[in-house]
Amino acid sequence: MSAGERTEDMNRLPDETAEKAPAAEASFASAYTDDGFLGGRLHLLQPAKGYRAGIDAVLLAASVPARLGEHALEAGSGVGVASLCLAARVSDAVIAGLELQPELARVAQENARRNGLGDRVSFHEGDVGARVRDLAALGLEPQSWHHVFMNPPFHDAAASTLPPDAGKARAHMTLGSDLADWVRFACVMVRPKGTVSIVHRADALSQILVALEGHVGGIEVFPLWPAAGKPASRVIVRGIRGSRAPLTLRPGLVLHGRDGRFTERAEDILRHGAPLLLDQPL
Repeated sequence: MSAGERTEDMNRLPDETAEKAPAAEASFASAYTDDGFLGGRLHLLQPAKGYRAGIDAVLLAASVPARLGEHALEAGSGVGVASLCLAARVSDAVIAGLELQPELARVAQENARRNGLGDRVSFHEGDVGARVRDLAALGLEPQSWHHVFMNPPFHDAAASTLPPDAGKARAHMTLGSDLADWVRFACVMVRPKGTVSIVHRADALSQILVALEGHVGGIEVFPLWPAAGKPASRVIVRGIRGSRAPLTLRPGLVLHGRDGRFTERAEDILRHGAPLLLDQPL
């Protein structure tokens, strides 16, 4: 597994965080695993092969500053891990996900149903590059969402080798929609003064900031450090549509201690569903 894949070891949920739930239904048994998130509060089906969500999705969800009754939209929702983690943390929040791969969108809806969240979390098949009227036809009205959040593909297909698994290729590669398209989608969908949240590779930070320029302000850059003294491999970037406030570089979060286990703060987020407050000191 290459260091650039979204499922690298840093982003896998180890056994103490991703507890195995009871075996999935027989029809899913060979193709899907049934994994626990947030200390077992959520039991989510994921493909046994191909792209599998890890801690990026959980941390992204924890960083979205949603409040009771607000509406949030996830771009590239996969099997729904980030959306459902957000729904589990913020009761009464209404969440929708947009996913390009039909099978993943169906599994995401099943995950919402089997976790008792189907009444306020929905998933739709579609592309971030779709026309506004087509998105509206799905019930995804532009400029109506308090929060838009996303974990965009990490690689440009023209400059990278495609993974052999087709699903993983779609998850990791832009395949027609580049990072600017994802940011453009978010800025079209979010309401004025709403937030746009992105988790991505740290080395893509300059691209993210260029794409956000002129659309959002009050940007916060929050590094995710694998361990103290190690370079950040991920960043969470959040901005407010229409804000003129300056950029702030936050201290970030150290994920692992010297013993290799999650730090106390990371554990609170990953296992206990605590929010990730970007302005909270280390």
